[in-house]
Amino acid sequence: MTRAPAPPSAKPTRRMRGFEPASGLLKDRIRVVGEKRGFAVTRLLTQWADIVGEDLARITRPVKVGYGREGFGATLTVLVASAQAPMVQMQLPKIRDRVNAVYGYAAIARITLTQTAPTGFAEGQAQFDPSPPAPKPLDPAVQAKAHAAADGAKDEGLRAALETLAQNFLSRAKTQ
Repeated sequence: MTRAPAPPSAKPTRRMRGFEPASGLLKDRIRVVGEKRGFAVTRLLTQWADIVGEDLARITRPVKVGYGREGFGATLTVLVASAQAPMVQMQLPKIRDRVNAVYGYAAIARITLTQTAPTGFAEGQAQFDPSPPAPKPLDPAVQAKAHAAADGAKDEGLRAALETLAQNFLSRAKTQ
């Protein structure tokens, strides 16, 4: 049994010389993956903060666009933390209007909220930042030398800046 010859593949497009932007190399792949999740406009994913605003983008994330059987108006599913859901629920008409402005027509008829944490159990643990180290007390001799070095300045702001500069320089030179 012989196999049919493979159809000739499309001729690869000519690449630019030198460096190419990564966005150009990944544009087609991102579009294909976005279309599988229902996003005909990938700008909805990549520029979510510009579309809905920084405050809403911090607490929401677009997940999927689902199309009904009628074909009129899609449903946008947005991921939101449970504590923030009531606030986002009040702003759904504004979000829908802004998303439809990106599409250029009334593509999104409904927005549903999925109330869950955007991270898993392991990643969702509280983050505790260590307190900053306490500043080391300056040597009185270094303070006296710095004050003497900045003594000639008449402007108070300039004198304070010169004194701080001298303290930093003298304390660093002493440790090295």
